[in-house]
Amino acid sequence: MAVMIVPLLLAALAVSLWSGPVVAHGGLSNYTVGETWYRGYSPDTPASEQIGQSWMVQRPWASIDPIFSVDDKYLACNNPGTPPTSYIPIQAGENITAVYYYWLHPVGPMSVWLSSCGDADCRDVDVNKAEWFKIWEAGLLDGPNLAEGVWYQKAFQNWDGTPDLWPVTIPASLRPGAYMIRHEILSIHIENKPQFYPECAHLNITGTGTAFPPKQYLKTFPGAYDPNDPSININIYSPENANTTKYIIPGGPVWDGFTVVDKYCLGC
Repeated sequence: MAVMIVPLLLAALAVSLWSGPVVAHGGLSNYTVGETWYRGYSPDTPASEQIGQSWMVQRPWASIDPIFSVDDKYLACNNPGTPPTSYIPIQAGENITAVYYYWLHPVGPMSVWLSSCGDADCRDVDVNKAEWFKIWEAGLLDGPNLAEGVWYQKAFQNWDGTPDLWPVTIPASLRPGAYMIRHEILSIHIENKPQFYPECAHLNITGTGTAFPPKQYLKTFPGAYDPNDPSININIYSPENANTTKYIIPGGPVWDGFTVVDKYCLGC
């Protein structure tokens, strides 16, 4: 499993080279684990210079435009989402940080998912048939209502020219193996017109854990989301939402290492 490893001090140079002008939206550009930086895909660079390269760890995404339908096959890993060449090595219990050079939207939930490739090479796995489980999520953090409150999506933005960083911990008890990681931002700032921004990479997870989520945590994309889910098709500016801070992040609960006892369903 070949990887391109670059010291973090070169990341500053990468920002200046690849950040480019802010046009709209944004996307996941790079990953860091500890002091090591891994280059991701850039829609602004010719695909021929990236796809098939030994350093590529991310499934390509052709543009910064969103996906609008929960039934879109590209909801799993974006378009075209073809397999990369390499894996990011990481130990269960370590942080992986997603790097965005800009992100413009302020409203909506963010989530991170994993999918085990089992005994297969992740390059041979159909992302639409893969079973994904959520390991992290964040939504509304504070505020008077859904429209005026501070969401994690806004809190992670930087407007000083530095990258937007999204750190997440791989569950320490997770059994080792080849996995795909999926970051998703769901923007709900336009009435009843959700915008999904998913990106995926391949991980080689090591460790001594044996845990794996029960069946009820496993989802497919498409399939994980109900098109009629009020958390997806929502008007945050409507009168009924003017005095509420209640928002249920779609996709079910987060699995953080529990296997036998479901901490979200104690006593049920």
